[in-house]
Amino acid sequence: MCGIVGYVGFRRATDLILEGLRRLEYRGYDSAGIAVLDDEGNLQVKKAAGRLSRLEALVRAGGGDLADTAVADSSIGIGHTRWATHGAPTDGNAHPHLGCCGAEATPSVAVVHNGVIENYHSLKTRLEAEGYVFRSETDTEVIAHLIDSGLQSALATGARMTDEAADSPWVMAVREAIAQLRGTYGLLVLFRERPDLLVAARCGSPLVVGVADGEHFIASDASPLAGHADRIVYLADHEVAVITADSLRVIHRDSGRVEPAVQPFDLTAADVGMGGFAHFMLKEIHEQPETIKAAMRGRLSRDDATAVFGGLNLTPQQLQKVRRIVLTGCGTSWHAALVGEYLIEQFARLPVEVEYASELRYRNPPIDEGTLLFAITQSGETADTLAALRELKRKGHPTLAICNVVGSTIATEADGGIYLHAGPEIGVASTKAFTSQCVVLALLALYFGRLRHMSYEQGREYIAALESLPGLVAEALEADATIRAIAEKYRSASTFLYLGRQFNFPLALEGALKLKEISYIHAEGYPAAEMKHGPIALVDPLTPSVFLIPQGAVYDKVLLNVEEIKARKGPVIAVSSPGDARVRQLADDVIEVPEAPDFLQPIVAAIPLQLLAYHIAVLRGCDVDKPRNLAKSVTVE
Repeated sequence: MCGIVGYVGFRRATDLILEGLRRLEYRGYDSAGIAVLDDEGNLQVKKAAGRLSRLEALVRAGGGDLADTAVADSSIGIGHTRWATHGAPTDGNAHPHLGCCGAEATPSVAVVHNGVIENYHSLKTRLEAEGYVFRSETDTEVIAHLIDSGLQSALATGARMTDEAADSPWVMAVREAIAQLRGTYGLLVLFRERPDLLVAARCGSPLVVGVADGEHFIASDASPLAGHADRIVYLADHEVAVITADSLRVIHRDSGRVEPAVQPFDLTAADVGMGGFAHFMLKEIHEQPETIKAAMRGRLSRDDATAVFGGLNLTPQQLQKVRRIVLTGCGTSWHAALVGEYLIEQFARLPVEVEYASELRYRNPPIDEGTLLFAITQSGETADTLAALRELKRKGHPTLAICNVVGSTIATEADGGIYLHAGPEIGVASTKAFTSQCVVLALLALYFGRLRHMSYEQGREYIAALESLPGLVAEALEADATIRAIAEKYRSASTFLYLGRQFNFPLALEGALKLKEISYIHAEGYPAAEMKHGPIALVDPLTPSVFLIPQGAVYDKVLLNVEEIKARKGPVIAVSSPGDARVRQLADDVIEVPEAPDFLQPIVAAIPLQLLAYHIAVLRGCDVDKPRNLAKSVTVE
């Protein structure tokens, strides 16, 4: 949700931090801020509620470009985009927050923070008794004052002014402060008296360190590092990183100093750019033929007529003993899980239960031996999904992740898993991650099916169908102009219904969610047969219904539901197979998608629903990539 960027090196920190914050806008935010050290060693802070452009205007002098700036020409600094939890989105509540004792004292420390501190009330009361004055409504300001308190105590008692990571008073102040925190945090700390030092700490909120020659970058995900760092370190929970331009040292809360695992990093600036598209969402919709290929690459074995996975960390013998699968996720990932339920139950004949991650943690359902959990998440940081995974892991069940982000918390904590390899997804409304999740779940259905009862020939046919997917999706994208014309026609509608059956029911839910997320039009998805059990009361000439009605096992049944809508003068937008005369006779508007087997239709038909939501949102003047109130990675409950 919130974004963190920090820099220490030889270049201008302000420019690099603002560039990094722009790359993090997709995470969702309502204010932004930056802190650097000026020429006299003072902490200089600029922050503003609203879009990042307001902060950029503050750091300019007289409206000039960023080379002519009111912020000091410093080579060290920290920045933040905030998504409000404690306190409204105001200038004063924006990060960074400063730590000092007394209203007139000179601040010693600036802090940016992702996460939630659950015991901040009691800590605040104690700090106020010590003379600390709070200037914001946030939980983060408690951290800044705690660090200042620890630092002043260390300096007053003559602590050694050493550069050893574990003994430095600045590092000790951070370690003592986080020992008192209950909750989640990703922290980055800048000190007035140490113009060469940044200290980062993580517990439940991601932080990565980018490594380059003579400089280091710190961020809440990898995108700000693209084009600048050639190596990356993923911090783990309870680790503290001590960072200068030339050095990186990592201390673990329990085991002391640890050797950081430095990995190659090849994400480029082009990977996180729009590539000539008007929006990231549109770019990511059009990337799906390639991301679907990437999800399947190296995972199909024609010789054995099955799927191949390298990261499950469970043997075929162990997987043969699985008697039940639980799929859990939130939002779009939950919809992908519903698709997975149909796939695995049909082709592997294994019982599957799909759970909202936010409910699974607290519902405490009876889960028998032989149950396997898959946690589905794009970011790998979704707080509810992580909590559900931890709960089932605590109870002794094997946990696997389906995730897009290498080094993310869920990917690290799961017993094994499968990466999507979809590349950075920057638009807040998930598109390519959804179809990649569905592809991975289709691969799992094949894998478990071949372990159990699926024949060799059936496996070969299944693989052939999967291999046709990228071409089918590319063909579906060709309907873009038709879809835009339909969007123009219905852009002013206040409510949409999305209806489908069997494999297309989860897609109806996903289509409705896409429209809600980015156009702010109310939309609901239902199994088509359920429409007459209540939702049909909404049908009128101003309420369009989007029907998913490709040829398949329940085609005739869905046509009957279309008839029921038309009898009540409701407009119908049909997503259908090519040349379907019966659908064209009934529907007001038709979007044709290429023929695909039933079990792959949700992946192919997802494309027109994504494009319909996109074009309606653009026509309504909405901020497609950064919809209001939403965050890409929901890291708080």
